[in-house]
Amino acid sequence: MQTSLLNKYCDARLPWYTIYPTVPDFSATVAAETCEIWLRRLPPDEPVSLYLHIPFCRSICWYCGFPTNLTRSERPIHDFVAMLSEEIRLVAEQAPCALPVNDVHFGGGTPTTIAPADFLALMELLRRCFTFSESASIAIEIDPRAFTAEMAETLGAAGVTRASIGVQSFDPVVQRAVNRLQSEAQTASAVERLRQHGISRINFDLLFGLPHQTVQSCVNSARTAVAMRPDRLAVFSYAHVPSYMKRQRQIDEAALPDNIARAEQAAAVADTLVSAGYHQIGLDHFALPDDELALAQKNGRLRRNSLGYSADTCKTVIGFGPSAIGRLRDGYVQNEVATASYNQHIRAGRLATAKGCCLTEEDRLRAAIIDRLMCDLEADMPAICAAHGFDPIALLDSADRLGMLVEDGVVDIEEGLVRIKQEHRFLIRSVAAAFDAYLDRTPY
Repeated sequence: MQTSLLNKYCDARLPWYTIYPTVPDFSATVAAETCEIWLRRLPPDEPVSLYLHIPFCRSICWYCGFPTNLTRSERPIHDFVAMLSEEIRLVAEQAPCALPVNDVHFGGGTPTTIAPADFLALMELLRRCFTFSESASIAIEIDPRAFTAEMAETLGAAGVTRASIGVQSFDPVVQRAVNRLQSEAQTASAVERLRQHGISRINFDLLFGLPHQTVQSCVNSARTAVAMRPDRLAVFSYAHVPSYMKRQRQIDEAALPDNIARAEQAAAVADTLVSAGYHQIGLDHFALPDDELALAQKNGRLRRNSLGYSADTCKTVIGFGPSAIGRLRDGYVQNEVATASYNQHIRAGRLATAKGCCLTEEDRLRAAIIDRLMCDLEADMPAICAAHGFDPIALLDSADRLGMLVEDGVVDIEEGLVRIKQEHRFLIRSVAAAFDAYLDRTPY
């Protein structure tokens, strides 16, 4: 990839476009009362997805950009599960009925910090408040360093179907630099325990751009991961924003690779995984040919949501827990980020919605364009605009940054089809940003 293009377009401040409009564009004018109204408007027979954010970890990884709390004891987690259970009941009271559920995801933090008995009780409550389809997917994120045999058995008994395992890097030098020491044996043991209890769909998370990482160490980590044969891998770029995430100030900035090195690492990992039989999905995911993501991409059903790439086609996502984002028909809502503030709302018997965004028709149009670019590396502007009642020519003319991307050979436009060149996949966020009406229009 040309150095000039990387230096021009690789801007760490650009959104990842898991949703649009993005969280910085949310407003406190959308609060609990708004969320209640939107929940009551949900169609009773339309399937929804559920996301539950568990904000606790046994140790803090310095690279992590998610809101988490460190705890060594069980009591805070047990008390939190009680608050989470109450929020589930509050939401269920506002919904028109026991809404049908196709997809559930436990994220964090480390969801498996929940005691096995509490997790089973939480799943029982969800099944009482919602109607789970027989084929419902239930996924959970796991830290292998504290994953017990008892928890593996619990997940199997609770009907969990997919597990996402945090790896990041198998290089001990990199692990020490980010405060996450995790052996290959610990990861392999977690995989084995999951498979023993019928949880065969397994994801790995890897990171590049970490301190002291090299192309070779990234490739070695990818090869070690491939040997365990997960169904899919997410290969994320580390975003260093110490002004926003104070824990990242523990990381030695001098040891971080530059944009060129990061691009080389990403390309090397991609080559390694594709050579091992994985299909590249969008910007940063890889999946075996029979995985849901690969099939969704093949069939044009791949979607982008707050968790990244997904085969889930539900229009509605209901979020539970601190910082959780929900997507309802009318717009987005986000809960209070701080656990203490979240608890205060729930104890008072009200939803914990702190802010959100009421979607306009133009928001929906731009979201559809960005979604297709992020998923397919192309967007059929005439077709998408026709579906939303907009003029594609006017929209293309208003996308100021698009002309620059065309001139630099990053994208092609032919008869309204905007296509990102495969060799410039790494710049996909810059192309999506051309259609972001909320983004600061300062030139690169």
